[in-house]
Amino acid sequence: MQLRYSFRLYPDPGQQKALAKAFGCARVVFNDAVRAREDARKAQQPFPNAAELSKRLITEAKQTMERSWLGEVSAVVLQQSLRDADVAYRNFFAFLQGTRKGPPIGLPRFKSRKDARQSIRFTANARWSITGSGRLNLPKIGAVKVKWSRTLPTAPSSVTVIKDAAGRYFASFVIDTDPAADATRMPETERATGIDLGLTHFAVLSDGRVIDSPRFLRRAEKKLKKAQRELSRKQKGSQNRAKARLKVARAHAKVADARREFHHQLSTKLISENQGIAVEDLSVAGLARTRLAKSVHDAGWSSFISMLEYKAQRYGRTLVKIGRFEPTSQTCSTCGVKDGPKPLSVREWTCAACGTVHDRDHNAALNVKRAAGLAVSACGAPVRPGEIPAQREETGSHGIPTQSRAA
Repeated sequence: MQLRYSFRLYPDPGQQKALAKAFGCARVVFNDAVRAREDARKAQQPFPNAAELSKRLITEAKQTMERSWLGEVSAVVLQQSLRDADVAYRNFFAFLQGTRKGPPIGLPRFKSRKDARQSIRFTANARWSITGSGRLNLPKIGAVKVKWSRTLPTAPSSVTVIKDAAGRYFASFVIDTDPAADATRMPETERATGIDLGLTHFAVLSDGRVIDSPRFLRRAEKKLKKAQRELSRKQKGSQNRAKARLKVARAHAKVADARREFHHQLSTKLISENQGIAVEDLSVAGLARTRLAKSVHDAGWSSFISMLEYKAQRYGRTLVKIGRFEPTSQTCSTCGVKDGPKPLSVREWTCAACGTVHDRDHNAALNVKRAAGLAVSACGAPVRPGEIPAQREETGSHGIPTQSRAA
């Protein structure tokens, strides 16, 4: 299994200038590749292949006055930019043919130098390395200082250098995990749990535990509003507006980092404690179009469930998603009688059949666990009686989950 490990970079002013040059060259090559294919489409000619584009847009372009500065950056960065454009077109055509599942994918668009996120990728043949002093040595950029928050479990196969909207630099390493080491880290257990995700509480577990919702965005709204108000008053194109935009981006990045940290800690705790986990397959996109949109986005259910998915796969756990139309809040977890729909204001209710008083969320968590059919075999592994519905595939460029801290 492949994962990404991200670390903060601290390039000096000269290295920042070199990185900006690399970002710009990679962007130009990507745009040239998109333009060449669009010109071929309009002329009703076959698309140029990758080898032809590499020769025309990199090798021959370096010999011209207009693109001679392409030779000032690593050739691997430019080749990877061409590969990104090729993958984008492959994904688009796969979606048109119905072989790629997930949300709709459009034609690749031109990249702008004003994009909030810039990135370049170095593969093994770029001869990048980690020095003895712990710096990341990149070709034609130099040895960049790295803040190592943990040790890499294995040797990385590639590294992507990213500059985000807040002006921060990161190095994202692709790591092949060791299944034997993962099994040792999290031995099997006989526990299983159901999770009911909500807004009043972030999650209620079938064993009765309640995880409060931190509401990171709500707590930071006052500061965010003030920063956004200051940005709106600055003149467009001025240096003060650029500083104000950076302040807004850093405030949002702080909220996103805190939410991601919370999701990582909770998902790792649940995966380590339980052999089987059941959750609802919520329609987050649909809920995000209601009056609860801000609270739904603040909770970050999709990100949390994605972490549960890849960590369950990594550590040999079972994660089951039940249908979103399962009446978990309408069914008595004691006798199984369906008591009908209830408004969200009803937090407790009494079963008319058996008289059991239920907490709405705890009862739903118990029903989620039951609907998933999680049971524990004699060897301690979770099993599911009956047929197992196929899991929906996760979308992504290369199918690699993004990880910003230790799992």
